[in-house]
Amino acid sequence: MTIEIKAPTFPESVQDGTVATWHKQPGEAVSRDELIVDIETDKVVLEVVAPADGVLSEIIKGEGETILSNEVIAILTEGAAGSTAAAAPAAEAPAAAPAPAATADKIAMPSAKKMAAEKGVDLAGVEGSGKGGRVLKEDVMKAGSAPAPAAAPAAAAQVVVAPGERVEKRVPMTRMRKRIAERLLDASQSTAMLTTFNEVNMKPIMDLRANYKDLFEKTHNGTRLGFMGFFVKAAVEALKRYSAVNASIDGDDIVYHGYQDIGVAVSSPKGLVVPILRSAENMGLADIENNIRDMGLRARDGKLSIEEMTGGTFTITNGGVFGSLLSTPILNPPQTAILGMHKIQDRPMAVNGKVEILPMMYLALSYDHRLIDGKEAVGFLVAIKEMIEDPARILLEV
Repeated sequence: MTIEIKAPTFPESVQDGTVATWHKQPGEAVSRDELIVDIETDKVVLEVVAPADGVLSEIIKGEGETILSNEVIAILTEGAAGSTAAAAPAAEAPAAAPAPAATADKIAMPSAKKMAAEKGVDLAGVEGSGKGGRVLKEDVMKAGSAPAPAAAPAAAAQVVVAPGERVEKRVPMTRMRKRIAERLLDASQSTAMLTTFNEVNMKPIMDLRANYKDLFEKTHNGTRLGFMGFFVKAAVEALKRYSAVNASIDGDDIVYHGYQDIGVAVSSPKGLVVPILRSAENMGLADIENNIRDMGLRARDGKLSIEEMTGGTFTITNGGVFGSLLSTPILNPPQTAILGMHKIQDRPMAVNGKVEILPMMYLALSYDHRLIDGKEAVGFLVAIKEMIEDPARILLEV
């Protein structure tokens, strides 16, 4: 029995996709729910898994080809792995035949496959610790202490460069990177973007965190108390006071939102993504921290869905985790403002006529001047500063 393998159903905001990587080739045995191909869209990489045990008999859409929603991309012949020889166009040598069967039951996550290829680790000899025996990235790391002997010479041959040789490598831009570039260029050309700056004393928040982080983690089942949760809560309260900062522009109309969906910019191997904290105004600190951590992990592994990155009324980005001291973040249209956090650095500050060394952070608010006036932008940023420097204001909503 043959089964058509189709592309995922794309949401309305995504017109088409591109076949990124085939993890299986025609004639290879596959197990149910085993990853067989990655589909790259403008926003996220989608994984397509095998619908049943069998053999991948035909690939209709090759790597790099554009596909539409629910388009047939391959044909699977359902059945046991033993039917591989009949389904394959060419017969395999007897010695090579057991190889697919030996690994047919073993499912490896994409991150594990990538690391295995880099370290020369044979996945057939790696014991999986994930659900259903899946091989995780951590399993490959443990087994990576003894790389395959043949991998080293091949890798060495690729990096040998003659003295004085000037090497260049040209690779096509990924679909996601092209989309990011288009959105950034559009934001700079179609908005009247302006940035206002301020600085915030992080000592009150750092002291609060030091005093309660252990109790917080114990009370909330291992959830760690970070800084981002405080900034999200402060942003929610400030957005309630300055509705224009939480609004968006749609043609000649202004859309005011009666809710706060906060986008948190997260760096992933394929580029910057912005998953959304829906109805952040209804979340506590523990919920915010849990969601941010979960989204960060899934962004790293390419597990975020398109719906999780669609929408949002305001964005927060933290360049400080990479060491940035000051920057001007770019708007995420149709949103009208974005908050940039930066590196915490000790600086001498004048306090009540005396010089004190305090942990300071620069804040930047980029905003669309077509909708937000300077007075509102500065007031919004000052409100954030006051709530971070006096966390009780967040609780009291003052």
